[in-house]
Amino acid sequence: MAPRTPPPIDIRPAAPADALCLSALAIQVFLDTYATGGVRPAIAREVFGTYAEPAFARHLDDARTRLLVAERDGHLVGFAQVTLGATHALAPDGAQAELLRLYVQEPFTALGVGTRLLREAEDLARAAGATVLWLTPWVHNHRARAFYARRGYQDRGRTWFTFEGESHENRVVARRLGGPVAP
Repeated sequence: MAPRTPPPIDIRPAAPADALCLSALAIQVFLDTYATGGVRPAIAREVFGTYAEPAFARHLDDARTRLLVAERDGHLVGFAQVTLGATHALAPDGAQAELLRLYVQEPFTALGVGTRLLREAEDLARAAGATVLWLTPWVHNHRARAFYARRGYQDRGRTWFTFEGESHENRVVARRLGGPVAP
């Protein structure tokens, strides 16, 4: 099989006009990743609460949040969301920031879009004074965990994502900013 050619992708800061498309993209990627057994009421409520257009509008208005979008021909295909100053006890000491989300639409995975978004998110966090970037991927998201491990993120331990009384195991992974990122 011939390697897929990366599409021309632009990465830019998100704008308020992106909130609707960010919402749709986030819902699609979340469901593809986390609702592998189907959609049930708890997941539907989580998705429509967390990823609604007004939620993204609030994020875009928040001084601590930075959103980057990956765009192809005017279509959003991915995004990264960084929360400056967010801390976690399991992350290394230093000025921390959280990579809250890095979502790439499935047809654009394995084409370098996620790597470019991650590099831009790291640069953005570093420019804002962060020395550590951390995130909490789901324990069963093996593809994401391998992606971050290949880029120097180290597993720091277990944490939990809880909604509607359900707790789901995640891992805290972190990387000190400053060194080169693997391709």
